[in-house]
Amino acid sequence: MNKTSSNPSNALRKNFRINGDRLWDSIMEMAKIGPGIAGGNNRQTLTDEDSEGRHLFKSWCEKEGMELGLDKMGNMFARHEGIDPSLPPIMVGSHLDTQPTGGKYDGVLGVLAGLEIIRTLNETGIKTKHPIEVVNWTNEEGTRFSPPMMASGVFAGIHSLEWAYGREDSNGKSVGDELARIGWIGEEEVGSRKMAAFFELHIEQGPILEDENIDIGVVTHGQGLNWLQVTLTGKESHTGSTPMPKRINAGLGMAKITQLVDEIALSHSPLAVGAVGHCDVYPNSRNIIPGKVVFTIDFRHPTQEVIDDMEQRLRDGAEKICNEIGLKMEIEQAGKFDPVKFDENCVSAVRNSAEKLGYSHRDIVSGAGHDACWINRIAPTAMIMCPCVDGLSHNEAEEISKEWATAGADVLFHAVVETAGVIDE
Repeated sequence: MNKTSSNPSNALRKNFRINGDRLWDSIMEMAKIGPGIAGGNNRQTLTDEDSEGRHLFKSWCEKEGMELGLDKMGNMFARHEGIDPSLPPIMVGSHLDTQPTGGKYDGVLGVLAGLEIIRTLNETGIKTKHPIEVVNWTNEEGTRFSPPMMASGVFAGIHSLEWAYGREDSNGKSVGDELARIGWIGEEEVGSRKMAAFFELHIEQGPILEDENIDIGVVTHGQGLNWLQVTLTGKESHTGSTPMPKRINAGLGMAKITQLVDEIALSHSPLAVGAVGHCDVYPNSRNIIPGKVVFTIDFRHPTQEVIDDMEQRLRDGAEKICNEIGLKMEIEQAGKFDPVKFDENCVSAVRNSAEKLGYSHRDIVSGAGHDACWINRIAPTAMIMCPCVDGLSHNEAEEISKEWATAGADVLFHAVVETAGVIDE
């Protein structure tokens, strides 16, 4: 009679590894779909290229005997059955869509490493109590349709389906219409599919792991995000004929606030970050002192208290700057994402797997948003990170090594399979 083992099966006790060559070959095969112009990928969500990538992934899943589910947001769920089909699955995955000038690994690694888990289970005959489902979330990148992590957000109850369907790209095409056009709208209600836990493998998108020569990042938290849009109004006047004491220079106010943002973020180092990103200057003429500027500030930190402190110090300091120059100021909330603390049991599963396999590892905070951040609200969740060269991502020059990908997939395999409950026969 089959029974759930209190210890991993013999195969897992021997520090079993996935097939790194096969994983790498799959990544390279997927990269042929929607090639970029400089070695990366342009496989934006709900394009023909996205559809082609989905079909390739579907064909690989079907070859492994997996049953494919599809919900109304186009989220794909490839199911590998467990010994007890009544149990909620352990989900693993990420996304297949890319930035317009994206790399070959961002998101793709997590989906195909999930597929590699199933390939390995089929090869070894290892069985699990819980089913395992590999998921491809729709529109993680948010580059064609805003916001990012859209479909996982609908799944987690953050956004409504109707609202998501109505989001439009720069050409006025909607999410709902484009999902229908490429043929990837399912009948399943979004969020109706249950899960026992979720694991996501991702490239770091930062330089820490590579700089410290560490194989695995055990992601304990995701940074909270606070976007503030600042509008400063001064007085347009001639740059040549207006005496310096008579100027009400909105551009000067922006420059001083930009410096303030940097000082505030540095005061909460090393985890805090902050910068002025988007900015518009009016009238934006070389011989006119700016009369108006609109710019956004991006503050991030893994604890809400620090985020709140950064915002308050920004508001106080910016008010003082504006009073000194004579500017009027308006500050609006342009975006917000609460900090994420991943599930301790799932995080421990990742850490224990890295230790068992002999991979160097460290706790790390994710500086970017991921589907796992939304799913963490409804199910126990953890993330694994592997290094990427120079921390470069969202760029066609994005690069990782086969060895880094393999290490991440090894750890993912053990964390997922052992959480699913290995069966000794």
